[in-house]
Amino acid sequence: MDENKKLALRLKKHDERALDRIMLKYTPLVSSIIHNISNGILSKEDIEEVTADTFVSLWKNADCFDPDKLTGYLCTIAKSKALDCLKKHRISLVDINEVEIEDNFCIDEITESRELIEELKKAVDTIGEPEREILIRYYFYYQKIEEISGCMKINPATVKVKLHRTRKKLKKILTERGFGL
Repeated sequence: MDENKKLALRLKKHDERALDRIMLKYTPLVSSIIHNISNGILSKEDIEEVTADTFVSLWKNADCFDPDKLTGYLCTIAKSKALDCLKKHRISLVDINEVEIEDNFCIDEITESRELIEELKKAVDTIGEPEREILIRYYFYYQKIEEISGCMKINPATVKVKLHRTRKKLKKILTERGFGL
């Protein structure tokens, strides 16, 4: 049994030492995700607060996740918490009177976009590893090439090539399924 699964199982039993180990191990990743999603909008203090909120949420919901998917679950919480924090910041930054709806707004385009997103999710599920992980880290967790390279111990040039090839493969899959890209 790998270390992550052991920690997750201990966390499910509300072992505080397991939470401490998880925090020690995953704080850099969680902070990186929050920082990348915020794209400079959140202060260092905000990032620290969202990071802490992420681990509090993990603790409170320890019974709700698959022990084999600790890293993914934690990254999902971090992304959600970061987006929530950004929404709070943007409420005070955006004046609703300044928002304009474009004349070419079309409900058909929204429906088509949703269908495309669903097909894209299905297509990503068909991609093998490590290409799938690289794609998810880059587009879902907003990690930079260098971060992915360091985490996965892959040359940055290899990461770029794999991203390029995976995008081409996804485009081919989606085109075959009737989505003109």
